[in-house]
Amino acid sequence: MYLHSLSTASARHAFTQNQTWELLQGHPSMAALKPRSRSLLGKVLTLGSSGIDERQFAEADLHAVFARGAQELNESFERSAPALGGEALVKAARQAGMQADQIDALFVCSCTGYLCPGPSSYIAEALGMRSDTYLADLVGLGCGAAIPTLRAAQGYAAANPEQTIAVVAVEISSAAFYLDDDPGVLISLCLFGDGAAAAILGQRAPKAAPAMRFGRFDTHHQPEQREKIRFVNCAGRLKNQLHRSVPGHAAQAVSILFERYGEQPDQILAHSGGRDVIEAIEAKIPRYSLTETREILRRHGNLSSPSVLFALEERLQQQPESQKLWLTAFGAGFAAHSCELALQ
Repeated sequence: MYLHSLSTASARHAFTQNQTWELLQGHPSMAALKPRSRSLLGKVLTLGSSGIDERQFAEADLHAVFARGAQELNESFERSAPALGGEALVKAARQAGMQADQIDALFVCSCTGYLCPGPSSYIAEALGMRSDTYLADLVGLGCGAAIPTLRAAQGYAAANPEQTIAVVAVEISSAAFYLDDDPGVLISLCLFGDGAAAAILGQRAPKAAPAMRFGRFDTHHQPEQREKIRFVNCAGRLKNQLHRSVPGHAAQAVSILFERYGEQPDQILAHSGGRDVIEAIEAKIPRYSLTETREILRRHGNLSSPSVLFALEERLQQQPESQKLWLTAFGAGFAAHSCELALQ
């Protein structure tokens, strides 16, 4: 399955980590936190050790974001996810020299909110896609979702070789933000941002060079570690359950996939889970410095599922001559996924 175009969309409202900390000061919910929780927030947001300079959010009033109830949080996702995903897809379609009504299938992955019908229905309507366009939403895959969604698109492409396929990964992480004494909730509030990525794909090679092809998909899942990283429903809100052992589990799973891959790509592009995750992967696979992954974390924070595609876009813009790239993403499950994108 060939990559025809790739584009990303960041939410419009940017905040530095220090600005986020300043906005939290005086927030009514801060007074209810334990001193240890307030100290954790201050440490992550102000000491500069998170590897994040700035994050982007769909809502301009970040102070109000931290005071929303369950209904308001899901309404934020319903309002923002289709809009941001659609923005990324419009850019990708334009880059591919096509209109949205020329897309035959749309696969969308997201985990930071729930819609039924899924975001694909809203994106298709907003962009004026045909009524016979195949729509598929993948949910429950967490931060690692982009790669298995690409794998699902590959299967569709094999069965429909003449059709054009779009894949969108979109997350409104701020739709799961609130203040709570749970460390996973607080760390998530400090690390995650909102964003979307879209790719146009097909079984036929694009006319314009270079032609890069996805393949060598692989998955490694560890259900015995499921409770270490997952969303749980907490009074109607999504609560990110995040254990401190996650960086080690991520690095171990990625190293297993890389060993099975058995080749030496030009670069590894990973989901930017956080500074500790990046460093743990580099320790396991020391030949590679995850330059693009670290840069995306610095500029955007942890974007969840779109992160690895942001890193891919960064690589292709800076190093378009890359012959072979190995992509990996990981998260809820505990599951890790990988694929190859190689010049043909």
